[in-house]
Amino acid sequence: MKKLLLSMLMILMTLSLVACTAEEPAPEVKDVTLKVWGSQEDQEMLTGMIEEFKAANPGTNWTIELGVVGEPDARTKYLEDPEAAADVFAFPNDQVMDLVNAGALYEVTINKDAIVAANIQSAVDSATVDGKLYGYPMTADNGYFMYYDKSVFTEEDVKSLDKMLEVANAAGKKVFMDVSNGWYIASFFIGAGNKFEMVDGKQVLDFNNETGVKVGEAIKAFTAHPAFLTGDDNVLKAGLGSTIAAGVSGTWNAGDISTILGANYGATKLPEFTLGGVATQMGSFAGFKLMGVNSLTEFPEEAMALAEFLTNEANQVKRFETRKLGPANKNAAQNEAVLADVALSALAQQAPYAMSQNNVAGTYWGPAEAFGLALENKDYTMSIQEMLDALVAQAAGN
Repeated sequence: MKKLLLSMLMILMTLSLVACTAEEPAPEVKDVTLKVWGSQEDQEMLTGMIEEFKAANPGTNWTIELGVVGEPDARTKYLEDPEAAADVFAFPNDQVMDLVNAGALYEVTINKDAIVAANIQSAVDSATVDGKLYGYPMTADNGYFMYYDKSVFTEEDVKSLDKMLEVANAAGKKVFMDVSNGWYIASFFIGAGNKFEMVDGKQVLDFNNETGVKVGEAIKAFTAHPAFLTGDDNVLKAGLGSTIAAGVSGTWNAGDISTILGANYGATKLPEFTLGGVATQMGSFAGFKLMGVNSLTEFPEEAMALAEFLTNEANQVKRFETRKLGPANKNAAQNEAVLADVALSALAQQAPYAMSQNNVAGTYWGPAEAFGLALENKDYTMSIQEMLDALVAQAAGN
């Protein structure tokens, strides 16, 4: 009898547990729809990364659409229709201020400390406005340095711009730089310690002070030298290995230039130039690509998680392996293959002398181009002081 009662009690307990279990609601699976923008060249790579993200986050029903909008066009496309813009999109760091001022970017609030710690400081600075992080560093390769033909120059020659001009001229060759481009011409002013500042929304430059005038005279001497040559990237690549012995450019031309120069392929930091009789290291702009989250996204937490994943260490290494894009992630930058890359090594050498473009307004570029173009054309109708006074006034919007 006792055995029978015990068996019945066990059956009742089992049925009770089954009933309780049956009554428990199944966990809800959240539906999340996100749109991602990336360049045409990145589409296949991003597709793989997104699938990996989904696999790593299985508790959500993900719908992630991939659209073609390259980094340079991100600001324009966003401002055309913010609500239709991607939830996650890549952009160059010189668009940060405009996007933040437009209220376009969601502040990074999840894992901020880890993201800051993982990436080089200059990349983090480029994504930071008023102490708030608005982007995820993705690459650190949008800067410039000196390519050179090792059959013409020694490693010692390329340390000095004056020496490079002397050697090139003796060999009947040219040293190339697009001086009428504000991005490149700034290298002289940055190296000399001149400043870019934003005050009350206006570009404030000190290029017309005593130091700036010396810089202007140095640029004038450079552009007047018989070994100087200007033009665009096509001119540089067409002449390297024949009429051009060295030229200032960036990693985007590394593949072509490596092929053109072959065993004579060399690259290093920018050289020193003579500033009022003193050898002065040329500076540069440090360019970064960032990934941001649309402030209007319906799913900010999920969008931030995706942006962080797409820019993590493993995926920055993958960007290098797939597209030869230099990492901003500290560990990724120490990858053996990255360290062995000639162009990225040169960019790393230039990095200590580089600055981000956060304090560079759109009003700077036109006046800087006009100043450089006048010197390229040997137009000396105005003095350097007068030319720089005009540049500074026009950049401020006066």
